Amino acid sequence: MNDADDSNDPEDLPSLWSHEPHAHLMFRPGDRVADIDPDATPGFRGDKSDAPTLQEERNVRFAELQEMLYANSRAGDHRSVLLVLQGMDTAGKGGIVKHVVGGANPQGIDYKSFGKPTPEELSHHYLWRIRKALPAAGHIGVFDRSHYEDVLIVRVHNLVPREVWEPRYDEINAFERELVDGGMAIVKVAMFVSLDEQKRRLASRLERPDKYWKYNPGDIDERQKWPLYQQAYQAMLDRTSTDYAPWHIIPCDKKWYSRLAVTELLIETLKRLNMSWPPPDFDVEAEKKRLDSV
Repeated sequence: MNDADDSNDPEDLPSLWSHEPHAHLMFRPGDRVADIDPDATPGFRGDKSDAPTLQEERNVRFAELQEMLYANSRAGDHRSVLLVLQGMDTAGKGGIVKHVVGGANPQGIDYKSFGKPTPEELSHHYLWRIRKALPAAGHIGVFDRSHYEDVLIVRVHNLVPREVWEPRYDEINAFERELVDGGMAIVKVAMFVSLDEQKRRLASRLERPDKYWKYNPGDIDERQKWPLYQQAYQAMLDRTSTDYAPWHIIPCDKKWYSRLAVTELLIETLKRLNMSWPPPDFDVEAEKKRLDSV
């Protein structure tokens, strides 16, 4: 790469995408969860056969930009990126972490999976554990589930009264506004898998000893609450998709598509930072001479 990155180069977008993915995937007022087709591939003109090569190529591009973000932090740049992965079980959150983020420099990745809150976490405000896990300057944070559990599972399971979780939408918006104002770019991904595809994936886990560890009997109970979750997701999208931290809707029945889409969203986000490689804080020619003399 040249010293100056080609952040605004339209040719950086692979030709298999008709437009930048965010144009197809961003949630807009009036969009309905009930209308989402989890088997669709919005904006992508190729098919599964194109995915392996393209994924490999774009992983290289993502890793390059991620390293540039990290390098700039060493020079005092305080910016960072947060990827929020939210979706039902088997939607493919772990696959995104493994196949998209996994190829980046681990020095600049902060990963956190949010499960059931611990007693200590429950003794604090629900955003306490989120703040503790935010990415450092120059890092990309990856949240496998997130603060949105506190308006999803908490709502569906009636873990707290409505008067407790209802104000959280506005609290989350204010929290994310604070993060963005502080230099953090937020990429929020709502991953949608169909009920039939989820059943197929759960069945696959029961057929493979190497996948037993991924199976949770509670997933069957959650399937019975599917309509309630769809309502909760609709409210989440309606109330917390903002111009500074919009939601992106990712159809996930085709794993190859969801991985390509999230990769491209990350690349788009990093390109918008308009980064270049930081200049040296030493005399390059002098250091070359010193090295030659040793």
